Amino acid sequence: MYQIVLFDLDGTLTDSGLGITNAVAYALDKFGIQVKDHSELNVFVGPPLKDSFSRYYGFTPEECEKGVIYYREYYQDKGLFENEVYRGIPEILNYLKESGRNIILATSKPEPFTREIMKHFRLEQYFDLIAGASMDEKRVEKADVIRYALEKAGITDVTNVVMVGDREYDILGAKENGLDSIGVLYGYGSRAELEAAGAGQIAETVEELKKIFL
Repeated sequence: MYQIVLFDLDGTLTDSGLGITNAVAYALDKFGIQVKDHSELNVFVGPPLKDSFSRYYGFTPEECEKGVIYYREYYQDKGLFENEVYRGIPEILNYLKESGRNIILATSKPEPFTREIMKHFRLEQYFDLIAGASMDEKRVEKADVIRYALEKAGITDVTNVVMVGDREYDILGAKENGLDSIGVLYGYGSRAELEAAGAGQIAETVEELKKIFL
């Protein structure tokens, strides 16, 4: 059984879609782009922002930079807490902690924002290490964040390590670092996306995720 468990944050531990999509809509509005149905922006939950601005709106690198700045204007004041912990997640984390597992957070969200969220929702007590993206965007790709987390924790043997996440980026980032992976379907990714990325196991619900660890 896995002794070290890495978790994604958005769409895995918390349902952060409201805050993220509101912040993206705010940023897009600065470019004269109005999005009436914010659910269209759910594709922004999980991946690095610059990638999504470029992929879905054809932004230039310079526009992506501005988009991130505008996004943070909204997110750091409001979006952070337009968020809620998925039911059952604290119980899973508590079980893993009590059973002697090491629990690490690995997210593409900037680390300062991540720490605020974890503290606000009282989740930091379960984690041995919190690793996020750097504010300068130099460490933002999921594979880089996972590598950073492993190095910071002093982990060189990854045979008993697994990454849990809801998007293909989590699965591909795990694979690039030689980790097993578990995809979850209660977040923002689809079964097709997770299977195509090569998820080792897939849990439809929080309850199914817990059964994997029992």
